[in-house]
Amino acid sequence: MSSTSERLPRLLAMIPYLVNRPGIEVAEVAADFGVNAQQIRRDLELLWMCGLPGYGPGDLIDLSFSGDTVTVVYDAGMRKPLRLTGQEATSLQVALRALSETPGIADTDAVRRALAKVENAVGAARRQGVVVGLADESRPVATEVGSTVEEGTRLGNALRIRYYTASRDEITERTVDPMRLVLVQGHSYLEAWCRRAGGVRLFRLDRMDDAEVLDEPTRPPAEATGTDLSGGPFRPTEPQPSVELELCPEARWVAEYYAVDEVTDLPDGFTRVVLRYSDRAWLVRLVLGLGGRGRILAPTELATEVRQRADEALERSLHSPVT
Repeated sequence: MSSTSERLPRLLAMIPYLVNRPGIEVAEVAADFGVNAQQIRRDLELLWMCGLPGYGPGDLIDLSFSGDTVTVVYDAGMRKPLRLTGQEATSLQVALRALSETPGIADTDAVRRALAKVENAVGAARRQGVVVGLADESRPVATEVGSTVEEGTRLGNALRIRYYTASRDEITERTVDPMRLVLVQGHSYLEAWCRRAGGVRLFRLDRMDDAEVLDEPTRPPAEATGTDLSGGPFRPTEPQPSVELELCPEARWVAEYYAVDEVTDLPDGFTRVVLRYSDRAWLVRLVLGLGGRGRILAPTELATEVRQRADEALERSLHSPVT
């Protein structure tokens, strides 16, 4: 008897296989799927009870048997093999990768095995240029950091963390009072009272360089309440300016790595995003660092500044002495 994990993929593949081989012998089906004929007959009996909602005549898969051969009469929409689109494959891989790095998951080995299988199976379906998982500028959550944060949260002790703030391009050391660990939009966060900022903050675990459990209990004030994450982790304030960027496929990681207000898929794999920022100099460096793989659509004055900075850098490089 096949296990469920073995049987389900076979059942999903069997109908399109049979559609393209009407009148095939059951023994040949069994040989191609690597099981015995008795198992194939059990599979066919189960498929006979599957189909579209309604589950009445005309809704269920219909098979015709003649001696030791089988033919699909009605495929219930399962004519084509199951395929993931590039975007579906990317979403699934990002979610599995984030899950594998989330502290507290009981069977991370199983998640990593599933991730490896998905990556092997859908490599050809991935849209070229799409970065799966974490961006070029990010990294997986360090095992030691993740374990330390989980321990401090579980024990109810304060943490000292070394944290990179992407929107300001700076690294700071903070003492925080853990409240909970959450998984939002494919990333693991520590929600905590930040004593430095004097408020509740979300800290992405993959942006922590170091973490240490302190020998003191957490002491968030009474006004420290959980963040409403139903709309995502980013809650911009109105005074923050925003920029509209067009990204080529190789730069799509920007939409995955930074908190954005809007993401619009464009033809040929391009992406339009609306990104809020607090430091203009940081944004200019970000766009320049994309090296032509991204451009500012609006505001015009910011696009002009980036273009001028790029021209100045090119001019300096042309007149620099060759060593």
